[in-house]
Amino acid sequence: MSDYLSLLMFPALLVPLFLGVHVAFAMMGVALVFGYMTFGDAVVYQLVSKVDLVASNFVLAAVPLFVFMGSMLERSGIAERLFEAVHLWTRRLPGGLAIGTIIMCVIFAASTGVIGATETVVGLLAIPVMLKYAYSKELISGTICAGGSLGTIIPPSVVVVVLGPVADVSVGDLFVGMVFPGLIMAGLYLVYILGHCIVDPGRGPRLPPGDDEPPLAERLRITATAMLPPAVMIFAVLGSIMFGWAAPTEAAALGAAGSVILTIGYGRFTFAVLHDTVLRTLKVTCMIMVILLCGNMFAGVFIASGGVALTEELISAGNLGPWLTLIAFLTIAFIAGFVLDWISVLLIFIPVFIPIVRAMGFDPVWFCVLFLIVIQTSYLTPPMAPAIFYLRGISPPEITLSHMFKGVVPFILLQLLTLAIVAYFPPVVLWLPARLLGFN
Repeated sequence: MSDYLSLLMFPALLVPLFLGVHVAFAMMGVALVFGYMTFGDAVVYQLVSKVDLVASNFVLAAVPLFVFMGSMLERSGIAERLFEAVHLWTRRLPGGLAIGTIIMCVIFAASTGVIGATETVVGLLAIPVMLKYAYSKELISGTICAGGSLGTIIPPSVVVVVLGPVADVSVGDLFVGMVFPGLIMAGLYLVYILGHCIVDPGRGPRLPPGDDEPPLAERLRITATAMLPPAVMIFAVLGSIMFGWAAPTEAAALGAAGSVILTIGYGRFTFAVLHDTVLRTLKVTCMIMVILLCGNMFAGVFIASGGVALTEELISAGNLGPWLTLIAFLTIAFIAGFVLDWISVLLIFIPVFIPIVRAMGFDPVWFCVLFLIVIQTSYLTPPMAPAIFYLRGISPPEITLSHMFKGVVPFILLQLLTLAIVAYFPPVVLWLPARLLGFN
């Protein structure tokens, strides 16, 4: 029985989670109990060493910088300007308001890197306008939820800053490798919305020409004014990483400084805004770091007690083969996403999956991108979809849960299609890092 003790850590973890214990303390408690049963008093030194491991990981310094950047950009007024500029060009298309909302989500996600921020900010701007022009409530719900969830797969993403060190994979390679999958997913959203509204114009009617529509020269001026600052921000963060000019931590520092400059430039900067942003950054960063530390403790005990080796033996005995094993891993992550937040799913399963993925000959960067897509899909999938709960908090009463559940279904299918494309064509992930970063 002691040979299989490490495998009991996962069902044991579910007990405190369902009792309402915070996930960080649940993982640390289970690690302490099972570590003591396996290693005795030596487990104390093993757990303390994880504190030093997390504290000395310089890549994780990017976490508070990205969180600060996203929080400051929410206050800068950039979202309102983007909303106006993008919809000047898309409003006359079938489903143009929804199409413009997705484009805005892509730009805002590439500027902030914080999950939830995009959905909240964009939703507050787009929902009243789409309701005003009688857009389908299902389409409104699906567009806001799916567009907001792009913060997982569009770089820079705080998820990736945490995922890289846990998976022992370069954060820069992940950022660059996510570019094409993120654009493919957003492109599928746009094609679906346009096609859906051409077939059924009542779902997303074209906006009629208005007297207040500015001339071409004015539209170009508004667009340049709104697009140039976030374009500079995106290039400063992503461009510096993609061209090898800066490490992710340095790029995050550029982004944090740029967000302050933008807020000052838009006339939104006050010391009260700075105070609120710093407090929010502190709270979110502490939450992430505590969960990360406890997840490292849990994974450390599991690995040291032979859990990974035992899992590999069970997979070999089951004779599943590499691809069925990969599908099983992604399915487990998808199901876990129903009851756990993204950081918990990542910390519990990635340390177990990655050694096996490497042993089977799969590229870890490619697998991590697949894992991110699955996390994003579970983030959108009822009944426990966090994206729907975010939307519920900002939507008016006339948009019901039924509208939300129906609205996200087509977008979930599009995410699964993206997953299939990335799984079948690994160069979608690996080609760009190889060209820009010399990754093999």
